[in-house]
Amino acid sequence: MGLFLKIISRGFLLFWLAAVILPLCWVAINSIRSSQEFVSNPFGIPWLFTGAPEIEGFEHIIPEHEAALNYEKAWTESNFSQFFVNSLIVVSVSLFGIILFGAMAAYILSKFSFRGHKLLYLYFISGMMIPAQLLLVPVFFQFSAIADTINLALHPLGWHFQLHNTLTGLTIIYVAMSLPFTVLILTGFFKSLPTALRESAIVDGASESTVFWRIMLPLARPGLVTASIFNFLGLWNEYLFALIFVNTPEKKTLPLGLASISIQSQYKVDFGLLFAGLVIVLIPTLVVYILLQRQLTKGITLGALKG
Repeated sequence: MGLFLKIISRGFLLFWLAAVILPLCWVAINSIRSSQEFVSNPFGIPWLFTGAPEIEGFEHIIPEHEAALNYEKAWTESNFSQFFVNSLIVVSVSLFGIILFGAMAAYILSKFSFRGHKLLYLYFISGMMIPAQLLLVPVFFQFSAIADTINLALHPLGWHFQLHNTLTGLTIIYVAMSLPFTVLILTGFFKSLPTALRESAIVDGASESTVFWRIMLPLARPGLVTASIFNFLGLWNEYLFALIFVNTPEKKTLPLGLASISIQSQYKVDFGLLFAGLVIVLIPTLVVYILLQRQLTKGITLGALKG
């Protein structure tokens, strides 16, 4: 019976592995193929490896090297280089703010007892109960009101301030939107850290800021990495808020750039270009996960055992 269950479990894991790996391989293979080749045989081997056969219905044979130019077209002609930089800036700054403010709030809520601290914790967590779609209209008008108020003060100086159609405004939204989840995760990790360490450091003359930055924060590293990975996955692929609050092409992020290729092509889709853009979006996510998978596993295990 034990051997049978082991075979079943390993068979299920192999099936799950294939279900994850095969689509990624399919996307990567099609990213170096032409649209004509993809339409003719979506699951075939790229011409880059086999040579370009003649396809019935097409008047000419596409050169072997043309499929390899999909990445160049995506990176230069479709401005994916600019989209990539915009996404990198927004996500990096957002993650810094999310982890910084989330760790501070979680440390206070987990290690200090004061009147209303449970209510404050519930206030943070309640942010997860509100669907993000419901925040679009209120935040849109709130950004306008904030910009108008600041511009009244800046008008004598001839300066103009705005949150709409800026990477700054998008970063503020991402930080505020991700704090509830981050506080929920990090509070459990800070609770798992021994309180005796903080008390001993204070007895030795350390201030609360020293205890937080030099003792508690390094010990909570697995939790910080876990929160960073989950937030990165969500923010890197975020589409809705970027679509509403970013209008000019120069400030678009990668998900918007990928969607714009399909929208602008109308009835003629460049599949090779689309798949190349999709690979560009996927690569940072895979790199981050591969580099930090041990920390992620350790963080999840600590959270499960001590959270």
